[in-house]
Amino acid sequence: MSLISRLSARLQNHPKRVVFPEGADPRIIQAARQFVTKKLGVPILIGDRQRIKITAARLNISLEGIRVIEPERSDELAGFAEKLESIQRYGNTNLQGDPRELVKNPSYFACLMVATAGADALISGATTHAASGLRAILQTMPRQAGVETVSSMQILESEEARFGCEGVLFLADCGVIPEPTAEQLADIAVTTAGLAGHLTNTTPKVALLAFSTHSANARLASIKKVQAATEMAKRRARELGIVADIDGEMQADAALNPFAAESKEVTGSVAGKASVLIFPDLNSGNIASKMAQHIADIPAYGQILTGLERPAAEISRGASAHDIFGTAVIVAAQAVDKSYLYPTLKDGPTA
Repeated sequence: MSLISRLSARLQNHPKRVVFPEGADPRIIQAARQFVTKKLGVPILIGDRQRIKITAARLNISLEGIRVIEPERSDELAGFAEKLESIQRYGNTNLQGDPRELVKNPSYFACLMVATAGADALISGATTHAASGLRAILQTMPRQAGVETVSSMQILESEEARFGCEGVLFLADCGVIPEPTAEQLADIAVTTAGLAGHLTNTTPKVALLAFSTHSANARLASIKKVQAATEMAKRRARELGIVADIDGEMQADAALNPFAAESKEVTGSVAGKASVLIFPDLNSGNIASKMAQHIADIPAYGQILTGLERPAAEISRGASAHDIFGTAVIVAAQAVDKSYLYPTLKDGPTA
């Protein structure tokens, strides 16, 4: 059973509200219909009601069970404007525009719904440039306690169960931070591991990747950075109570392939068994995830944002309705407390 199928089955007992600021997009409407049909919760479409109705009719999709909100006609506007003004005043946020006008923007309206618990999770990016959607998210949503860095995670699911966690791989950062510092890499590793463990109920095996493996005499700054990040990530995981096996620096084959790891004399719980891959920079992470999707034709979900208090995703403009539905399932499951998502769990995650 796929990760999306497993999480969907559990979500039926804990339905969630997922808000989409680009509610008139046909792919969003299709994904929302599937979310309702599978009884996973309530999709909330933000946008022009008439346009959404026309698009749904053209697709022969019922809007029953789907909530539609036009920001300019919402009773929440005044309260959201006050919230945004408060964020601007006390959150050291430089908003580009009048808060009373910004709240009419679907991206800000949707973010504020999640920030004020009017929705459980957010998915944006279907029709807008990533920077636009991310700006609203970063300006309105608080960070996780003990975490300074917001990054993104791509989830790949291969039919080859020998890779990752039964075929599921978590890749980060693939969409936010171009040149992370060692401290940021450590945050990325820890927050990605935390979410991977939440979604799979396993102990994440985290590999911080590089072009070398356990270099004893590393001289290059890029390798030293990954080595330092590895040690910081181990320490931060312990401090935050996140159970994970973490190792680095490590080449991708040594991280994923037991034979390669053995051939290179790499030992440890992560060697050849990694389920979480942390890339040294955005170039390598984004390129690797795109190549896997388009060459190997592997289903991909995300980008899932990590380091935030509330679940959010910034999807690609090229995402399909299937991709969007899968991402909706993931962020909705993220909003369910792990003790409820896996109620039979008593002794911690499985290895």
